[in-house]
Amino acid sequence: MTLAWTTFPLIWVGGLVTSYRAGMAVPDWPDTYGYNLFLYPPTTWFFGPWDIFIEHGHRLLGATVGMIAIALLVALWRSDDRRWMKWLGVVALVAVIFQGVLGGLRVNLNAVDLAKMHGCFAALFFGLTAALCVLTSRRWRETIEGSEHPQARRIHTLTIITACLAYFQLVLGAQLRHVGPSDAPRIFQLFVAFHLLMAVVLGIHVLLLLFRVLSRHRSESALVRPAVMMTVLLMLQLVLGPATWVTRYGWPAMFGDYNWAAHYVVPAQSFAQAGVATAHVAMGSMIFAVSVVAALRSIRLLRGPAQGVGVGFLLAGMAGEV
Repeated sequence: MTLAWTTFPLIWVGGLVTSYRAGMAVPDWPDTYGYNLFLYPPTTWFFGPWDIFIEHGHRLLGATVGMIAIALLVALWRSDDRRWMKWLGVVALVAVIFQGVLGGLRVNLNAVDLAKMHGCFAALFFGLTAALCVLTSRRWRETIEGSEHPQARRIHTLTIITACLAYFQLVLGAQLRHVGPSDAPRIFQLFVAFHLLMAVVLGIHVLLLLFRVLSRHRSESALVRPAVMMTVLLMLQLVLGPATWVTRYGWPAMFGDYNWAAHYVVPAQSFAQAGVATAHVAMGSMIFAVSVVAALRSIRLLRGPAQGVGVGFLLAGMAGEV
């Protein structure tokens, strides 16, 4: 649980780094202006330029997540009797190390493509931490294996599709974050169209999932809660998405005849612009993480926790391939 709740603010800070274009505020890695990461003068960090503050803070928070991943791995190998779960802890540690190296190479090589990969993998790692929360929970360990629910396969398939759509939407969003309309107009327009289309498809799947859970599995609180939470987060995204566009590019041309739209001026790298865009990214990552939780919890409708062995190796394989 600690690993997941530390990773989420890390995504927020990483989003701020991108929003303020502070990815190269510290030009060296793994050091910070020649200092060891943990020995960089606090006065320079706290009272220096804002872009250095968030970039160096992002690195420190990432190091903290790595230490928590090490502690989790030690705890799993000492107290968890499931061998696949121990190796899933190894996967989590390797993933956070890979993410750190990816971020470092992005700085050393000043490569935008690595920045995109860094953002996409961050959401994938957050989903892995959410899965670890489910697989190490008392509810998962104490569930008694029983007969398969008649609608189990359908609901489980639906949750998996929803999770895949949520992650694909994140990948499209990462492209939009690093490609402006003036850089490659046609490519930008294409990504915008796909992003909007995927928003509709994902919204339909989330609502369909909510309908099925409430109509067929209302007594399963472990499924009802993530389904409701995904719906609420989706509604929030429907507000943050247009707000992100307006604060970054202004109102669409169709609103040009209205005074309140015509007189609006885009404040470049303002707090509102950065905050709204970062919140949009963070909520997208949260939707994906909650969809992973729903997919795992739906397994208990199939066979109960015994199915977790296969789930563990499946998650490990997915993380390894990325």
